[in-house]
Amino acid sequence: MNTNKILLQGGCVVTMDEQFTVVKHADVLITGERITAIQPGINADDCEVIDASQHIVMPGVIDTHRHVWESVVRGRAGDYSLMEYLQHVLGPLAASFRAQDVYTANLMGALEALNAGITTLFDWSHIMNTPDHADSAIAGLKDSGIRAVFGYGTPGTSVWDWFYESRLTHPTDIERICRQHFSSADQLVTPALAIRGPEYSAFDVTVQDITLARRLNLPISMHIGCGTFAAKYQAVPQLAQGGLLGPDMNMAHGNYLTEADFKHLADQGCSVSITPEVEMQMGLGFPATGRAIAGGLAPSLGVDVVSGVSGELFTQIRMALQTERALVNDQELRHGEMPQRVSLTMADALKWATINGAKALHLDRKTGSLAPGKQADLLMLSTDALNLSPVGDPIAAIVSQANVANIDSVFVAGKAVKRKGQLLYPHLSSLRQQATRTSGYLVEKALMTSLASV
Repeated sequence: MNTNKILLQGGCVVTMDEQFTVVKHADVLITGERITAIQPGINADDCEVIDASQHIVMPGVIDTHRHVWESVVRGRAGDYSLMEYLQHVLGPLAASFRAQDVYTANLMGALEALNAGITTLFDWSHIMNTPDHADSAIAGLKDSGIRAVFGYGTPGTSVWDWFYESRLTHPTDIERICRQHFSSADQLVTPALAIRGPEYSAFDVTVQDITLARRLNLPISMHIGCGTFAAKYQAVPQLAQGGLLGPDMNMAHGNYLTEADFKHLADQGCSVSITPEVEMQMGLGFPATGRAIAGGLAPSLGVDVVSGVSGELFTQIRMALQTERALVNDQELRHGEMPQRVSLTMADALKWATINGAKALHLDRKTGSLAPGKQADLLMLSTDALNLSPVGDPIAAIVSQANVANIDSVFVAGKAVKRKGQLLYPHLSSLRQQATRTSGYLVEKALMTSLASV
C-alpha cells in the first residue's frame, strides 16, 4: 500500500467551486499534500481507502479573524461589552500571560479550531509581550498541524498605551520573526502584520505600521468600523485619502462603515472579516454582511474571541446569514410588505466560510475549494446522525443543520488531524490539564494585579 495516497471513496463531494458543484457518489484521491482527482470510480489500487459513502466531503472552513491566545480564558468575556473586554481581557489578563501560557493557549486554540473543521485561520495575536511570547505563539500553531496566518500584533502589557489613540509604533521584532520562523511561503504557517489602524492608534502611527508591513511584504489586518469609533475616526476615508488602501489589507468587522466605505475598500481590493456573534454581543453593531456585498466585497467569517463566544464556524455562518436576512426582511415589513423571498442563499453563506475566506487570506490557490491540484484541506461530515439524515440538499445540510459532532475526519495538506470523530493529537489529555492550570494562574494573577491598583 502506498501510504502517500489516500482515496476517499463514494462520498457526496461539495466542491465549492464557482458553480457550487456537488458530485454525489464520487471519490477524492489525495496524493501527498494535494488532491489529484475527484470523480466516480477511481481505481483504488496502491492507496489507503477510506469509506466516505455516508459522508459529505467538503472544503475545510476558514476563520479569517481569531485571537487564538484567548482559548485559556474561555467564557470570561461572555457578558462583556467591547469596552469591558478592552478593560478586563486586554487589561490585567493579557498582561499576566507568560510565554509558556501563550504556547499552551495557541496550541489548545488551534486544536479546538481543527476539531471544529477549521483547517485555516488568521491568528490576530495581540499578546506579543516579549519576543518569547511571539516565538511561543508560532510554536503552538505549528505544533497543532493547522494552516494559519500568524498576525503579529502588539504587546498585551497595557491596553491604555497600545489601544487608545496610541502613539506607540508597531514592534519591529517582526523582522527577526520573519527571518527565524518563516523561511518559505509554502509553510503551513505564514506571517502577517496585525496593526491597530486609525481607530486604535494615531493616524501617523498607522502610516508607519503600514509602511513596515509593506517593506516586509506582509499582509495587513486591522479592526475598523467598530461602533461609535467608525464615525469618530473615519478610518476608511483617512486611509483612502492617504492612498494607503490596497489588496494586502483585511478589515475586521466594519459594522458602521457606509456602503461608500465598502466601495472604497472593494475598489482597492481589500477584504473584510465579519464576526457576527461577537459583534452583536459586544456592541459593535449589526454584522455588515449585506452592506459589504452591496459595496462589492466578498465577506469572510471569523470567530474572534472564545473568551466571549463559541469557537466554531457553523454558528457564525448561520448567525451572519439569518441576521442579514432578518435585516432585509425588516425593511420590507416596515414598508407594509410581507417578504416574498429570502435575500441570500445557503450557498452564499457557505462561500463566506470557504473560498471567500481563502481569498481574504490570499490562499485561494491552495485551499477554500476542492479541485485537483489544490491542497487537501477537507472535512468528512457523517450523515448518519439524526440531525443530518436524510440529506436532501447537501449545502443546506451543512449550513442549516451541521455541527461539530458531525465531523468524522479533518485533513490539512493531506494529513489526517481528526479521524472517526477524534483528534489525533497525541497529548490531548495532558494539554487539557495544562490549560486548566494556566487559566487558574492567569485569573488569579489578573485579580491580584487589579486589587493592587485600587
